[in-house]
Amino acid sequence: MIRVAVNGYGTIGRRVADAIMQQDDMFVVGIAKTSPDYIARLASKKYRIFVPDRKNLKEFEEKGLAAEGTIDNMIDEAEIVVDATPEGIGEKNIESYRKKGIKAVFQGGEDAAIAQASFNAYANFDSALGKDYVRVVSCNTTGLARTTSVLRDAIGISRIYATLVRRATDQNDSKKGPINAVEPSLSFPSHHGPDLQTVLGKIPVDTVAVKVPTTLMHVHVINVEMKKEVDSRKILDLFAAKRRIFVTSGKDGKSSTAQLMDYAREIGRARGDLYEIAVWEESVKASGNRLNYVQAVHQESDVVPENVDAIRAMLELSDREDSIARTDRFLGIKGGMH
Repeated sequence: MIRVAVNGYGTIGRRVADAIMQQDDMFVVGIAKTSPDYIARLASKKYRIFVPDRKNLKEFEEKGLAAEGTIDNMIDEAEIVVDATPEGIGEKNIESYRKKGIKAVFQGGEDAAIAQASFNAYANFDSALGKDYVRVVSCNTTGLARTTSVLRDAIGISRIYATLVRRATDQNDSKKGPINAVEPSLSFPSHHGPDLQTVLGKIPVDTVAVKVPTTLMHVHVINVEMKKEVDSRKILDLFAAKRRIFVTSGKDGKSSTAQLMDYAREIGRARGDLYEIAVWEESVKASGNRLNYVQAVHQESDVVPENVDAIRAMLELSDREDSIARTDRFLGIKGGMH
């Protein structure tokens, strides 16, 4: 059993911790929290809690929460740490990981230079084999990489154009995000294009991002120049064959991100999470070598299975197909037509 420490227990950290505990070859030795808030209180019912330093230990004790030690103590018990701390903090943490001689998985908010490889299970699983420091790319880049890597591998891609309609913030965050505005990125490409290339290779990518006042999901409008002529049915079949992509339809009533989130709740997903990238069937249009489609990305959960696969790759315990199959089975990821 792989002993995993989870440093940071926010939107991603709590989901990754739960996903690890659902696997049959790894478990969480503890999670790190800085504040003795309601999230820490709930976490204490499932996990051992560790804190940054001795000062935090006293703060937790005063709130009636037992913390078992510091993050250093937690790392001493682990083989690998998933760093799910806020953007920019991982860069500060990596020195302590180096001193401890422990492997670490970072999140997409960190600069790509922090790690020996950026990672997406479909796009470049083998790049993480045996590495000490790996960065799982962001939710948006994960969404782009999932579908475009399928196209790259099956047909070949000459160029990608993508417009990203981004949620403003996560559902539990009341501090940021546009309230009554649409906020476009003012550079071409947006940072998502170069980020996608870190896992997809040097395929030319043009991206633009527009932030809108919603918390539910991102939507991507994608245009791809393929290396061969393609037809819509073949593309739909390629997507439907991958578990981490599902093809859905507005004709079934799922014509918006709100309905997709409702669907995830209705099928019994914890927290209403949708690990898969949802591609609308009606949007898939091929003409010659040009392909258009629209997909939805649940930013709170699509990177969760990637973190699990990164752990196995870094410890060289599975090949790509075996790891993906195991992760998907334990998380209930089935793909296909929905």
